[in-house]
Amino acid sequence: MIDSFKNLEVITFPEIANITFRKIEKSYLKVILINLSLLFLVLFALLFVADYINFFELQYTFLRFYISLSFVYLIVVFIKIIGLKKRKYAVREKDISYKKGLFFKSLTTVPFNRIQHVEIDQGPIARFFNLASLSVFTAGDSSDDLKISGLLKEDAQQIKEYISNQIDG
Repeated sequence: MIDSFKNLEVITFPEIANITFRKIEKSYLKVILINLSLLFLVLFALLFVADYINFFELQYTFLRFYISLSFVYLIVVFIKIIGLKKRKYAVREKDISYKKGLFFKSLTTVPFNRIQHVEIDQGPIARFFNLASLSVFTAGDSSDDLKISGLLKEDAQQIKEYISNQIDG
């Protein structure tokens, strides 16, 4: 006997707004600021070397470069501070969601049945603050499909174990 194929119209959609999202750890801001400061420190050092060897053969132009670079640093720090509040995640029965973005907002949801494997990463600065990143990989792509940075290491391990159990189960 052949079952008849049905493709019913979807009338109601699940409310994504009803998901209770958890915030990223506040101490992750320290990791962001340290990494950002190290990057700008290198840029200031390069600018200083160029100024010292008189690379552009201009006397007063470097003062403008220093001021401009300082201004850019302050703007980026401000955006990172505000942007951290927008980073949230949710683990549900059948999927994991992550939303972020200050100007360009994104919401990524990955169902557990699509997940191939999960990794936990820690950089040296994040390790100092006991923080980790959780990366979720799905089939057919070499990069991570979802990456949540700024989780406590214990939380990241619990989420990884939960997802692994859901995948294996």
